[in-house]
Amino acid sequence: MKKQDLPKIIPVFPLSNFIIFPETTVPLNIFEPRYVEMINDSMKTNKLLGLIQPKQNNINSIEDLHETGCLGKITNFKNTSDGRFLIDLNGLARFKIKKEIKNNKSYREYEVSFGDYEDDLNLKKEELKFSDLELIFKDLKSLFEKKGYIINWKSLEKQNLNETINALAMASPFSLEEKQILLESKNLEIRKNKIAEILSTYSHDNFDNTTVQ
Repeated sequence: MKKQDLPKIIPVFPLSNFIIFPETTVPLNIFEPRYVEMINDSMKTNKLLGLIQPKQNNINSIEDLHETGCLGKITNFKNTSDGRFLIDLNGLARFKIKKEIKNNKSYREYEVSFGDYEDDLNLKKEELKFSDLELIFKDLKSLFEKKGYIINWKSLEKQNLNETINALAMASPFSLEEKQILLESKNLEIRKNKIAEILSTYSHDNFDNTTVQ
């Protein structure tokens, strides 16, 4: 997708306890009627929707949502016999919410801005190598193993660093607040440094942590 093709208004799915990053793909099970309607409408148009983390369960206004979310495109779709939608959503670019758009639909739509994160669509990859991240990967591997997470590291190393860092950030046992911080990190270098900061707050014997601000 090109920058000029990014939509100004998008349907937004506030999903608790979940964050998607650019260049990652996640499966979603859609069963709530209003979001079934959202997916149905999206499939009829551009197959795009935004995922964002709410600050609380009851969403009454824009202040109840985190400012930054991620635009995704539906890349796989299946309609089940009991009325659910099973989809794969591919993260494209992060956005910031500007204002809610009034509509007659059961789900919410927002005017969004991609200005701070337009480089998510930039094909130019940052000049970092896996060797530059050796210590971070070592600490991540230790944390993942002690948490019982199974990661195919050889497969990850075949991806570009953007994909790898984003996939690890999303799959990591970090808190949602920490993942939100990583999502809002403007580029790979900043995200790498934030991951290092977060890892430094974890004890390898006790994984209680303090959120990095």
